[in-house]
Amino acid sequence: MHETVLLREAVEALVTTPGGMYVDGTFGRGGHTTQVLEALSDSGSVLAIDKDPEAADVAAKMQSTDPRLAFFHGSFADLPAALAQQGVAQVDGILLDLGVSSPQLDQAQRGFSFQADGPLDMRMDTTRGATAAQWLASAEQDEISAVLKDYGEERFAKRIAAAIVEARSEQPLETTAQLAKVVSEANPRWEKHKHPATRAFQAIRIRVNRELDDLQQLLDVAVDLLTVGGRLVVISFHSLEDRMVKRYMRDMARGKSLPRGVPVTEADLDRRLKLVGKAVKAGAEELAANPRSRSAVMRVAEKIA
Repeated sequence: MHETVLLREAVEALVTTPGGMYVDGTFGRGGHTTQVLEALSDSGSVLAIDKDPEAADVAAKMQSTDPRLAFFHGSFADLPAALAQQGVAQVDGILLDLGVSSPQLDQAQRGFSFQADGPLDMRMDTTRGATAAQWLASAEQDEISAVLKDYGEERFAKRIAAAIVEARSEQPLETTAQLAKVVSEANPRWEKHKHPATRAFQAIRIRVNRELDDLQQLLDVAVDLLTVGGRLVVISFHSLEDRMVKRYMRDMARGKSLPRGVPVTEADLDRRLKLVGKAVKAGAEELAANPRSRSAVMRVAEKIA
């Protein structure tokens, strides 16, 4: 059962105009989109986006009963193209719920988790791109090490990368159990209450799906795609993602960095966003019902110019 994280909080922050058009950039299994549609009037609409073909199937069923929903199969980084398809230049809100969804984690054949053995795939979009197994088979040791360190914040990145390269020279790494075993044995210091392969799996998944690249690409255009008063709502589960979002919103709210002592008007600062409230985390009730919500952080900003 998939439980959408920060569902009420996200929808309340996002929807300010019941007749507006909103983007759910990470449709998943439709949790947020369903609630957004309920908050909208008959003239409101949602453009949902997702890389996962299974998400497309769920969206198609929803579309059959609600014509206010449109779906685009791809990454939220492709939002300008998705909006162009709809003949729209700007929307009243953009929602991103980053990372991997519970259904993806829970299906062993998707290869996201070490909890059950399955093919080492890890692609959110199973119709295109290299799998984790294919990337690990060809990547240089230094590249693997850099990915583990930068995306997984793995302390033993060099050691684990060397173990992966050594293991693949003996036999191809094709399953999640194989990779988890190699990483676990190479990790000399296991963290309490955390599987020793957690950081490595997370890092490889981010690399395979270009998650941070996609996020940066969307942030580069987000403010221009919003109407004045439109909101950007982002739920992050990873410190690197949250840092990117926090920095972007802060910089857009501060405006241009000008030399100290130079007389400037408000217009000179070119502030594009204002921050809406503080970072939101899951409450005690949600944490008890859904432990996966413990690392979720939601940030909200509104376009002012």
